[in-house]
Amino acid sequence: MTAEQYLEGQILLIDKPLKWSSFQAVNKLKYALINKAGLPKKFKIGHAGTLDPLATGLLIVCTGKFTKRITEIQGQAKEYTGTFYIGATTPSYDLETEIDQTYSTSHINEILIHETVKQFLGEIDQKPPIFSAIKKDGVRLYEHARAGETVEIAFRKTTIYEFEITRIALPEIDFRVVCSKGTYIRSLAYDFGKAMHSGSHLTALRRTKIGDYNVTNAIDVTLFEQSLNQ
Repeated sequence: MTAEQYLEGQILLIDKPLKWSSFQAVNKLKYALINKAGLPKKFKIGHAGTLDPLATGLLIVCTGKFTKRITEIQGQAKEYTGTFYIGATTPSYDLETEIDQTYSTSHINEILIHETVKQFLGEIDQKPPIFSAIKKDGVRLYEHARAGETVEIAFRKTTIYEFEITRIALPEIDFRVVCSKGTYIRSLAYDFGKAMHSGSHLTALRRTKIGDYNVTNAIDVTLFEQSLNQ
């Protein structure tokens, strides 16, 4: 693909690696395109929907004139797969922080798990995690959290279109979720454990789809960079 084609506008499907931030992935692509495809230093590039560093999977990156489509793509339904760990919570609702509380799981069985799933289908009220990039009083929530500050977080409306349990091997439960923009799967993990009168946190997360875009058609960042040499 030529520099002109990237400037005209492309949608790149990237399979984001574990522990990379979405910003790092976009930056890696940006400098690869500048250094290997001959793009000018100030060309437009951006992603359509952040993935946490501890999540992998589909990151849609738009270049050139296609950056105008970012808002439209971000608004599409997203599909995730992953794992809840039942019986313990963490402040971040995932593995970014250590376990802070443990709970009994002796009452949890397959019937309770599948019944609990039904509570989360459709429009729900969800509170974003304190360890998130949402701003409160001009400061990102995770900055408040790391400073040990207590912050009131408002509930938000979100929609869960599909919620399927794909494996039960307590304390682990694997799932597949299709949800609207703005849904926090970490919060879903926390709320799911609470609804079963226990605790839960997210131990694995992979974004598999955004609208009709599928991670099966995505490329690793490093492989994309290597492809520019060919």
